Amino acid sequence: MRWDDETVEHLVLSDSALLLASPTGTVTPVLDQRLDPVRAAASALPRAERAARVEARRNVAGGFFTAAADPSVAERAVTGTTPRERVSSLAALTDGATRWTETFGLGDWAALHTALCEQGPTAVLRRVRAAEAADPEGADHPRGKVCDDATAALVVL
Repeated sequence: MRWDDETVEHLVLSDSALLLASPTGTVTPVLDQRLDPVRAAASALPRAERAARVEARRNVAGGFFTAAADPSVAERAVTGTTPRERVSSLAALTDGATRWTETFGLGDWAALHTALCEQGPTAVLRRVRAAEAADPEGADHPRGKVCDDATAALVVL
């Protein structure tokens, strides 16, 4: 994300997410949803098979794209621009942090943004880690890895 007095620009790729909060409190998630059908198709598989199936769809047509594997795929990112006056804060999240909403159902995107603002990123990430530890085999909350990278950054404009 980058911003100036006129606009907020964003770029989201793969399993990262961006939350845009308006001055009225509306939170809009910006997501690259190309990974969703890949994960859904593999969700019933055992963890090792699930991870291999998802990995096989990385950076290929009909799959999803990650810059870590190939920086040139940044050209395939979800991008956009929002007038600056319509954004009061932004939260950038890796997939480990989005587990708060997407995997563990600790709240919707607006509740996650509120938790980031009121409790801070560290507290939010601790809740994600606690949820991961409570279900290490992924029996209640299926996922490819027990833990995943978890980073959250909050910017108040």
